[in-house]
Amino acid sequence: MNATNLIVLGFLRMRPMHGYEIQQLIQQSRMDDWANLLSGSIYYALGKLEQDGLIRAEAEVRTGNRLRKIYAITDEGEAQFREMVREALTLSPHSMKSDLALGLAWIDAVPREEAIRMLERNLEQVERTREQWLVGREIKGSYGLSPIVMAAFDNAIGVLELDIAYLKRLIALLREEPTD
Repeated sequence: MNATNLIVLGFLRMRPMHGYEIQQLIQQSRMDDWANLLSGSIYYALGKLEQDGLIRAEAEVRTGNRLRKIYAITDEGEAQFREMVREALTLSPHSMKSDLALGLAWIDAVPREEAIRMLERNLEQVERTREQWLVGREIKGSYGLSPIVMAAFDNAIGVLELDIAYLKRLIALLREEPTD
């Protein structure tokens, strides 16, 4: 499944819009923080989706020196969107792939104190991210989010809390481990 295509089609279901609008909606919602999305991939996806007949250029507007296409979803795009949602609902919520786990396999290649400092920096970052999610849940919750969206926020925060506990455990294990 291509997350970028799903996102673009999903936004175009709301109303016709141009790529910059879609990019702004992604940034405003902070979707790029939790979705498998590369910001530069929006325009590529728009071109490919248009080529595949899933969206169409409905109009072109000039803003300054720029000419922007306004895209709309087609019936075929709507059908494809629904298939992509069905597929997404069958996927695991989280990948077990982890570059951190890969690094841990060879942690002995780095001096212990340096490894501890790096894990502590990682921990600080994950704690900051958790705080951002908590604030985001509170702000967006004031708009009256659906129970399903609140469950997604709670799940993300829960995963971050598990990661915090995991990093703290790794740091403690490294501190307790006898030196050679």
